[in-house]
Amino acid sequence: MVGAVPKKMRADIRADRTPSDGRGRALRIGLISALVPLSLTLVQCGKAPNPAALAANSQANVQVVAKTNPQVASGDTFEDRFPAPQFKERFPSAGESFLQRQMSDFSPKRAVQQQPEQAPYKVASLAPQVPYQRPPREDLTTLVSMKSSAFPYFGNNPASDAPFLNISKGDRRGHRSYSGRVYWQDETYSDSRVLVHVPEHFDVRKPGVIVVFFHGNGATLERDVRDRQLVPQQITDSGANAILLAPQMAVDAADSSAGKFWQAGGLKRFMDESASHLARLTGDPNSARAFANMPIVIVGYSGGFLPTAWSLEVGGISDRVRGVVLLDAVYGEMDKFVSWIESHRSGFFVSSYTRYTARRDRELMSMLRQKGISVSEDMDGPLRPGSVVFVETGDGITHRDYVNRAWTQYPLKDVLVKMSATPALALTLTRVAATTPSASNR
Repeated sequence: MVGAVPKKMRADIRADRTPSDGRGRALRIGLISALVPLSLTLVQCGKAPNPAALAANSQANVQVVAKTNPQVASGDTFEDRFPAPQFKERFPSAGESFLQRQMSDFSPKRAVQQQPEQAPYKVASLAPQVPYQRPPREDLTTLVSMKSSAFPYFGNNPASDAPFLNISKGDRRGHRSYSGRVYWQDETYSDSRVLVHVPEHFDVRKPGVIVVFFHGNGATLERDVRDRQLVPQQITDSGANAILLAPQMAVDAADSSAGKFWQAGGLKRFMDESASHLARLTGDPNSARAFANMPIVIVGYSGGFLPTAWSLEVGGISDRVRGVVLLDAVYGEMDKFVSWIESHRSGFFVSSYTRYTARRDRELMSMLRQKGISVSEDMDGPLRPGSVVFVETGDGITHRDYVNRAWTQYPLKDVLVKMSATPALALTLTRVAATTPSASNR
């Protein structure tokens, strides 16, 4: 049969295998001994070790090592390498405190930010802790563009009820003044900037006042109001808790047009918008409400009489106006000044004039006296609520320099000093600093 093994050959194979049967059994046992641990290792691969198995294996290893090398085995038991926790390690001793914790102790905590005034900082080798001090602030004088400023203006001229921009040439539009001169809108009536001045000592938390300054003809904010007339410096040097807003009127032109201050509510919109700008500039957004309610003193120089008069008449917040100062500026609109003085006896009115406006100032005085309103003709006395003062200055005082020198040098400064020194007016104004050199002189 194919594939069958002859009997003689099978007998030879058995004869050859019989003598070495003991060696084969030993070889099989050795292979099994090696393969079983390997299979267990492969089965356990990727699983966390069993603590009981670790302990058992460690004890078995200790016994094996103890038999082969007693010196290594001593002091290297499972208990030596993994000692059981002692009572003193789980609970504090008598000299320690046991900190009680709640579940809320383990919940996420929101960081509490300290206020800058409370946050200390450390200075090496000088002092352990030094309280935070706000760095000194300097005078702030800047130009801010405001939508509610006088220009650009596309409404009517209330004097004629005709469009203010009453002339055109191609795409250009302009205004023909009463003198017949033409001023173009893009050159003369397009600057919406406002000169803002905040003295270094100003404190919004104390009683204060906002000075609104309407400049005269032929002026710019930087060249004339700031540098020549020194209006910001006068406010700082007065030491009064006052700030300045001076809108740009017609740019460097012989024109007194009031622009948006002709409109009903024009002054109110201007003051409301300025409140948010002042809050941002002073670094305290929460102070906008304080600025929006702060009393106002309007100062009109020369051609500034027109926006002053219309702001009193239709501005919408005449009750916030605590004082009006005219510097050689009574050129007309006298009925509007009389109306405000008569209905606001808690405020004050000052008009200082040269011989050029003397006739109209005397006419205004006569109108007030006819209504039974007392008029004073000097600035020597105190400035009180209800004060109406007219001051004529001598021939040596020029109209061009009137903002710097009228009845005294720096008349605006003098008004603020007198205002803050009067107890009744000081309720709306605090003198927070002595006269100091302004930032422009440092």
